[in-house]
Amino acid sequence: MGYWKSTVVPKFKKLFEKNNVKKAAAAEACKNFDDSKEDYGKEFEEKKTDLQAKVLEIYEASTAEIKAVVKERKEGATKKISAAVAKFLEELSKIEFPGSKPAYEACSKYGPTYVEGPIFFVFEKVSTFIVVEEKKEEVAPPAAEPEAAAPAEETSSKEKEISVEEVKKEEVVVVAEVKVEKPAEPEAAKAEAAAEAPTEPPKAC
Repeated sequence: MGYWKSTVVPKFKKLFEKNNVKKAAAAEACKNFDDSKEDYGKEFEEKKTDLQAKVLEIYEASTAEIKAVVKERKEGATKKISAAVAKFLEELSKIEFPGSKPAYEACSKYGPTYVEGPIFFVFEKVSTFIVVEEKKEEVAPPAAEPEAAAPAEETSSKEKEISVEEVKKEEVVVVAEVKVEKPAEPEAAKAEAAAEAPTEPPKAC
């Protein structure tokens, strides 16, 4: 009993006190971050266009676990992958992503489980780029439209050919009619001329 009281119990007390101090310091860091959230939000909106390509590059290079946490942001999800979370935040702080630097510093000092609020705020902003990118990939231009237009063009060209053939047939009919009528006119003229011509009297023998 003497050893337990003199050695083990003080160690436990010291450990609990240390954890309490750590929790208090982490809570203070989260409070300071919350006070600056509005500023981080405004800065994010201003830099949004410039940050998109860089953020997507960092995201694509990350592990599947980080991608899942960025999208879902479930409580306690950062505990098992604390090193990966810290690395992701570090990469974001290098490109000056709003809020990533204080979130990274707090994560490094106190661990991600104590400062999930600031971490998830940053991840939420990152996820806006991911959602936009996924929507772009889903919306693809239909490839069948040009092919569908081709039969219509063929039909119209066939119709044109048929109408041209009909016009040609009509012309042939007209020409044929003219050819039939023209020979009849000189014959009638000859008959009329013969009727009008004076008959010669018979010659005396």
